[in-house]
Amino acid sequence: MLPIVNIAAYKFVPLADLDSRRDFLRELTRSLDIKGTILLTPEGINLFLAGSRESIDQFLSTLREDPQLADIEVKESLSADQPFERMLVKLKQEIIAFGIEGIEPRTYTSRKLPARELQQWLRERDDVVLYDVRNDYEVEVGTFTGAVPAGIDHFRDFPEAVAQLPEEYKQRPIVMFCTGGIRCEKAGPFMEQAGFQEIYQLEGGILKYFEECGSEHYTGDCFVFDKRVALTPALDEAPTALCYACLHPVSVEEQQSPDYNPPRSCPHCYQTAQEKMQRLCDDRNAAIAKVCNPLPGSTPYDNVRPISIPLRLDRHTLGDALREMYPHIPLEELQQLAAAGQLVHKDASVTLDRIVRAGERYGRLFPAQVEPPVSAGIQVIYEDNALIVVSKPAPLPMHPCGRFNRNSLEWILKQVYQPAKPRPAHRLDANTTGVVVLTKSRQVAARLQPQFERDEVEKVYLARVVGHPTWDEQTCDEPISRESQNFGGRTVDPDGLPASTHARVLERLSDGTTLLEVRPKTGRTNQIRVHLW
Repeated sequence: MLPIVNIAAYKFVPLADLDSRRDFLRELTRSLDIKGTILLTPEGINLFLAGSRESIDQFLSTLREDPQLADIEVKESLSADQPFERMLVKLKQEIIAFGIEGIEPRTYTSRKLPARELQQWLRERDDVVLYDVRNDYEVEVGTFTGAVPAGIDHFRDFPEAVAQLPEEYKQRPIVMFCTGGIRCEKAGPFMEQAGFQEIYQLEGGILKYFEECGSEHYTGDCFVFDKRVALTPALDEAPTALCYACLHPVSVEEQQSPDYNPPRSCPHCYQTAQEKMQRLCDDRNAAIAKVCNPLPGSTPYDNVRPISIPLRLDRHTLGDALREMYPHIPLEELQQLAAAGQLVHKDASVTLDRIVRAGERYGRLFPAQVEPPVSAGIQVIYEDNALIVVSKPAPLPMHPCGRFNRNSLEWILKQVYQPAKPRPAHRLDANTTGVVVLTKSRQVAARLQPQFERDEVEKVYLARVVGHPTWDEQTCDEPISRESQNFGGRTVDPDGLPASTHARVLERLSDGTTLLEVRPKTGRTNQIRVHLW
C-alpha cells in the first residue's frame, strides 16, 4: 500500500483569531511531520496536506474538534512519495481571489450536483453545458469530454470570460467544475447574478468524480498543485511533468520533443535565439515608448548642468574658478546668476566668494526648462550582455547638449536601462537617421570606442538625395570646416579637417530622387550631407 496520504479540503465559514489559529496549526503539523499548505482567511479555510495515515487521521481528528470545522469534507489520494517540500500556514483575505463584491459562499452557493448524478446526466441528456472554470494550462492536462473551457490564465479573469458566453446558455443547464470545487463556490453565484438561470456546481470537483465514477466522460488527467503535477482518473500520479522554466504542465508526448530541456525549456516556452532577441527588443521598445509619452523634456523641469572643479583651481573662489573655466562669460553675468540662485552646490544656492575644492561638483541651474520637440521613435534592434544597437530617428540628439538634455538618445536610454548607463560608441548627427551602437559598461566602451575612432568599424548608410547624379560611383575627399557656420552646419573648407566619403548609386527613382549607398571613411560632423551637397 502506498505510504503517503494526500488530502484536500476547504470550508467557507467565518473565522476569527487567525494569528492564534496559525500558531496552533503550525505546531500541530510540525509535531505530526505533515507537509503542504493551509490558507486561513476571514471567510474560511483551504488546505492541501500530505503525511502518513496515522498523522493525517490525527490531524483531521484535532481539526474537527473545532465546532466550526467539525463537518469539513476531505478528498483523499495516495502516493509513494511526499509531494510537498515544506509546511506553510498562511493568512490571506480570501480563500480564492476573485475580487467581486457581494459573493459570499458561506451564506449562499449554487446548487451542488453529486458526481453520480452528473454521470447519469451525461449518459442520458444532451442539453447540459459542462463549463470548465480552471486556467487554460490545467484544462490542457485533461477535462470532461465536450466541456467548454473558460479560456483564462487566472481566476480573476473569470467575470470577463462569462461575459463572452453565448446568450442562449442563460436558459440551459450549466454544470461548472474545477479541481476540488472551491472555485465553483464563487463562480456559481456570480453566474447567477449575471443572468444564468440554471447553474450547478460539481460537488467535490473533478477529484470527487474520479473517486466515484472513474474516467467515464473524462479525457486525460487532472492537474494538481503539488509535485505530482497531475492525477489519473484512478487517482494515481500521472506521468505529466512540470516545466520549471514556465511552470506549464508537459505531457508524455511533449517530453519527447527536442524543445524539452529541463529545467531550461519545454515546447510551451522554448524560443529560438531569434525569437528571444525579438521578444527582448519588443520589451525594450515598449519601455522606451512609455518613457517618451510624453516627451521627457516637454514638461517644465529644473535642469542643472554640472561644473566640476579641477585640481588647478583648488581653494580658489567660485567666481575666480568660473572666470578661469569659462572666460567667454562676463563677470556681470556670473553675478546675475549667483544673485538669482542659479549657481548651486548639492541643491543649495552658493555665492561667488565661496572657496571651492578640487573634485567638487557645482551646477548651473536652468529653472522650468522646456526642450524643443524631437522624434522619439527609437527602436532597439539588437542587444546582448555587452552591446545595445538601436535605430535612431531624426531629429534626435545623441547626447545632452545645448537646448537638449532629457530629449536626447542617451538620457532616454538611461531611464530604460537603469542602473546601467548605455554609452554611445560613436557619433551620429541629430538630424541623421541611422544605427547607433552603445555599450553597457565602461570596460566594453574602453575597447569599442577606440575602434570607431581608428575607423576599424565600417559604417554603411542609405541616403536619398534630390536629383540624378551623372556618376554611378565616386569618392569625395573635400575637407570639412572645424566649426559650425552661421546656418548651424558645416561646409567644405580647404583649411578644414580631412574627410572622405564613398557613394554608389543604387537606384534612380522616377520622382527625381536617387537612392545611394554611402560609406564614410572618416567621421566628421555633417560629413555625408556636405559631401553629397
